[in-house]
Amino acid sequence: MPLFIETLRLFNGQLSNIRFHNERMYRTQLHHFEGVQVKELAQEISIPQNLQLGLFKCRVTYEFSIEKIEFEPYHPRTIQSLRLVEANDILYSFKYQDRSSLNALAAQKGTADDVLIVKNGHLTDTSYANIVFWDERQWVTPTTFLLAGTQRAFLLEQGKIAEKKIRTEDLPKYVSARIINSMLDFETTPHIPLRSIF
Repeated sequence: MPLFIETLRLFNGQLSNIRFHNERMYRTQLHHFEGVQVKELAQEISIPQNLQLGLFKCRVTYEFSIEKIEFEPYHPRTIQSLRLVEANDILYSFKYQDRSSLNALAAQKGTADDVLIVKNGHLTDTSYANIVFWDERQWVTPTTFLLAGTQRAFLLEQGKIAEKKIRTEDLPKYVSARIINSMLDFETTPHIPLRSIF
């Protein structure tokens, strides 16, 4: 049975969007295992005293039960360009520990900073994040995502982004993009100009 992970943002001693991580972990366990009981990550994660200040990644590895919890300092990658890569057979609907299929696609980025995965003509995600596009009126995210991200779910619930089916040929309708995941602050994540998606 594969291992799964949840990656939580720990900033100044506080875990972000923990409800969405709880829900995704439970959905994953319910799909793969029988007799799963609801676990509250807030009760399972003990934050070390020396991590009360600053930004850290909290990585929870689990299957039927939690296997381990790790912390490490987090330094965001600078993503300013994306290369379109086609992968019609890619499946990543659960957050597996094994990222080999995504890593193989990321290796095709060439001169870009990361890839934007295209599946059956539709935009999905980058190799490690969901994506949103700005059309000068609102931020929209593809309905054809690979992984239901926790930050994506939070922003949809807050009404800060909307869902839309986006095909490759729809890209010229937008002026810029942002990547979003549990570790990134949506308000400060840099814009990626449309010309830098190729």
